[in-house]
Amino acid sequence: MTRPALTTLVLACAAASVAYARPAAAQVAQPTLDKIAAANAIAIGYRETSPPFSYVDGNGRVIGFSQDICDKVIAAVKARTNRPSLKVRFVPVTSQNRFPLVQNGAVDLECGVTSNLKARHREVAFSYTFFVAATRLLTRKDSGIHDFADLAGKAVVTNRGTTSERMLRAMNPGKRMRMRIISAKDYAQGRAILESGRAAAYMMDDVLLYGTRLLTAHPDDWVVVGTPQSLEPYALVMRNGDPQFRQLVDDTLRGLMQGGAIDAMYTKWFERPVPPNGVNLHFPMTPRLRALYASPSDRPFD
Repeated sequence: MTRPALTTLVLACAAASVAYARPAAAQVAQPTLDKIAAANAIAIGYRETSPPFSYVDGNGRVIGFSQDICDKVIAAVKARTNRPSLKVRFVPVTSQNRFPLVQNGAVDLECGVTSNLKARHREVAFSYTFFVAATRLLTRKDSGIHDFADLAGKAVVTNRGTTSERMLRAMNPGKRMRMRIISAKDYAQGRAILESGRAAAYMMDDVLLYGTRLLTAHPDDWVVVGTPQSLEPYALVMRNGDPQFRQLVDDTLRGLMQGGAIDAMYTKWFERPVPPNGVNLHFPMTPRLRALYASPSDRPFD
């Protein structure tokens, strides 16, 4: 699929964003498939620096495991709307703005690294889980940090608006850690803070830390450590109150999972060399994830 040039898009709100007491029962102002068909375009939210899930390659294309899955959904949308020449608009999102952009219609489908948490269900809807990560630490091999207790009195960076930030802020008073918590806007900034020495460790989802390690100047200098603090079920994100679009997304994911096509996608991104440096994550599929592919579920873990 040919992708348009990746620029920061300022999109007009396609639908009003209304807060509902019971969002699952509410209906969107305009069904997503109708909106897409009328515009002959679908807006996809992506992450600029979240390998191997969603990031930009040297040619300016959005690539990654999440995007490969999303491409299958886009193909299903083309077929359902009878729009074979459907345009794809790529909208960069962050942990802070992803939900507002989905809610107001600027993004039709967010295909990044968003965890399905029960507390978020009032804001957006989630697809079946397509990956399960665990929150850990990225640090220099010679830092002396092996687990979370070793962060006491040190500076640690995480991404703003994430589960990891919430957990770190709870650790300080709860365990008297005296950590200095630095909140980065995204993985690029978090990596820069870590490599500069301003933080002794980077707390985020383990698989994303492995991806961040790939982008450092010297990947062999870094290691992922620590007892997992939580499990993070990644899912695609849509507006609440649109069961027809959600069903199309879930049907597409179920076909990939139970038909076995997702296995080849997984091998491509987690067990083979990946851009930009051709490094292999060596991250085999876990039994938990394999079980989820056999019986797809959109249940949150919290």
